[in-house]
Amino acid sequence: MSLFTNLKFIFLAVFLFHISSYSQTSLKPWEIKIGGNFVNIDSDNVKSDLSIGGPSLSISRLLFGNFSFGGQISLNNVKGESFPSDLAYYSLDGFLKYTLFTSGSLNPYLFAGYGFSSFDDGADNKKGPFPSFDVSETPFGGVGFDISLSEKFSINLSSSYRYADELKSYKHFQHVLGLSFKPGTNDSDGDKIKDKKDECPDTPGLKEYAGCPDTDGDGIIDKNDECPEKAGSPEMNGCPDSDGDQISDNNDECPNSAGPLESNGCPDTDGDGIIDKNDECPEEKGFIETNGCPNKDSDGDGVMDKDDKCPEIPGSIQNEGCPEVSSEIIEVLNTYGSSINFAASSDRILGIKTINILKQIKKLLDEYPKGKLIIEGHTSSDGDDEYNLKLSQKRAEAVVKYLISLGISESRLEAIGKGETKPRYDNNSPIGRAKNRRVEFKTSF
Repeated sequence: MSLFTNLKFIFLAVFLFHISSYSQTSLKPWEIKIGGNFVNIDSDNVKSDLSIGGPSLSISRLLFGNFSFGGQISLNNVKGESFPSDLAYYSLDGFLKYTLFTSGSLNPYLFAGYGFSSFDDGADNKKGPFPSFDVSETPFGGVGFDISLSEKFSINLSSSYRYADELKSYKHFQHVLGLSFKPGTNDSDGDKIKDKKDECPDTPGLKEYAGCPDTDGDGIIDKNDECPEKAGSPEMNGCPDSDGDQISDNNDECPNSAGPLESNGCPDTDGDGIIDKNDECPEEKGFIETNGCPNKDSDGDGVMDKDDKCPEIPGSIQNEGCPEVSSEIIEVLNTYGSSINFAASSDRILGIKTINILKQIKKLLDEYPKGKLIIEGHTSSDGDDEYNLKLSQKRAEAVVKYLISLGISESRLEAIGKGETKPRYDNNSPIGRAKNRRVEFKTSF
């Protein structure tokens, strides 16, 4: 068997070994490159052509980061004027490769290694398949590019300089052009489960769930879990049921209060068909028109109890079901008001008697908690009209301020000054003018 035949056998054995051993590797990718090679002898004393031959086969495996290691075998026939016949060329190498960077489809790399190369002239006086006379130890280094065509295929171009220094070997360049293939099944999501066995190949998962994740740890994989971030039960399709009403929280309008399916999981305590959260009287049967409250008017004033601020005391609709200040009470208040005296040209309330009158007014107002009053201030004809108008406003405000200090809500009182426009007594007498300096009460309805 000739040396060239032996080399072809070795080439086939190496190829079959690596193809068969690939299925036994870990998940880190292997790469197979096959193509043609170009050999050019680097010697001033030898005239040779750029020899095109092949095949050239390399197999490499990722180590870590951007580093890979592998082996390559190349065959060729070198022609040239310096050789009486073609030289059967082969190289068998081991190498370490470093990918510089990946940018789009172009992946440049550097590589270096050590191996053997031979330029066999065909002479029969040598013994053994690798006679040292033709074979040289060959360190080398070079650069290459992978141009991606798809996830698994790329075009490969590399160039290396090979330092062979045996007597019948030559320093030379070797260029390789071929196709690169990454066979087998990868692990796209990095969960150490091969894609072909991974039911969720794009999402890291667990071995017990065939590569699928279970984020909430409830035993239901995310893709089958309607609530993948909240632990639930298989009966609820992976969702929780916080109130235990057999309606999962994601479908439950009231997830924290147990209720029937027909009301979307919300309770209706009084059974009036209005769920509690929309029922203003959740423990009394009522009507939709009354927001779930019974149609009830306890004091018979025409204002339903649910809207009645005074449900047990008859009042008016305008006053939210509370009694208004009656005309009789207004008369009593005005009787009191006529006794509220002010110093001439002043809004200062005079005397203990006046203070006691205001306290009596406060007691009357307490009997009508929702009653609202207008307090009018009046003056005598002393002074000009504009001055008297301002003075009457101040007197009305003085009464309002004092009643507020006694505990009457400000929202129930309004002060209006009338000046000297509405005298009740004769302004021509001192007594009449004194009586005209007064306040009067009116209902604001």
